[in-house]
Amino acid sequence: MPIDKVHIGRDTGTRTLLVDRGRLRLFAKATGQTDPVYTDLDAAKAAGHPDLPVPPTFFFAVSLETADPFTWLTDLGIDLTTVLHGEQEFHYHRLAHAGAELTATARITDVYDKRGGALEFLVTTTSITDHSGQLVAEAVGTTAIRRPAEVNA
Repeated sequence: MPIDKVHIGRDTGTRTLLVDRGRLRLFAKATGQTDPVYTDLDAAKAAGHPDLPVPPTFFFAVSLETADPFTWLTDLGIDLTTVLHGEQEFHYHRLAHAGAELTATARITDVYDKRGGALEFLVTTTSITDHSGQLVAEAVGTTAIRRPAEVNA
């Protein structure tokens, strides 16, 4: 069954994450960051940061900070075996550092299909704010859903 556009604007959840140095170091290593400001506190302070800065793309991790980050998809009746992470983009507004408490609030911002409905796409926009409610970044993600041939017949 096609995804109804009535879901555009639907909240897909709010998650909060306390950013710690260990998590930032692991993420920097996993993503191949070679600049020591992401892993060494002294290097970060020498570069003018109060603590380790959040590496690029880390904000995607905030949106997964829950026991079941894909509940919103199953709530829409989507079989998770047909899902593929299609695209991700980030819009940065300010830096965040270790010690920050970040809150990610996500909503569906678009639904569309291609190939006569064989592929459907859900676009979500996640606003990441700090403890004071100031916008730190926005993450826009596209999830691709492959529909069985009989759905498209």
